[in-house]
Amino acid sequence: MSRTFTLGEAQTLLPVVEALLRRAQKSGTRAAELEGELDQQRQRIFLHGGVHVDVALTARRRAERDKTLQETKDTIAEIDAIGVQVKDLDKGLLDFPCVMDGETILLCWKLGEKEIGYWHSIEEGFAGRKPIDARFGRTERERPN
Repeated sequence: MSRTFTLGEAQTLLPVVEALLRRAQKSGTRAAELEGELDQQRQRIFLHGGVHVDVALTARRRAERDKTLQETKDTIAEIDAIGVQVKDLDKGLLDFPCVMDGETILLCWKLGEKEIGYWHSIEEGFAGRKPIDARFGRTERERPN
């Protein structure tokens, strides 16, 4: 089983994982922009039957795209290593596994929210979000046997 968090622990970690999420989003956006430039260049070459290509510039763009893609993957892996799940990078959805009443549920946070205010079952996903209630004062971390 992956790591679980109490609501307090998840809330304390939120600024750290939010900063990582923003970094992943920024590098992911840049990688997509670079991929778009390379796609446009490929399309121009295709339509015109070949055009003069600045090979050095193209190589730099590809290297930058590859580097930003790797930064995105590495940052997501860093969030995952903390135990937090990235559900949607573009929307900024994060889930923190939590144990309540002996069952694993997910504390749910979306970029722009001031704090973790929602949860859902593993099966329900984001569409099944419910507001945090008094039961969450009693959440506990899973302890190894």
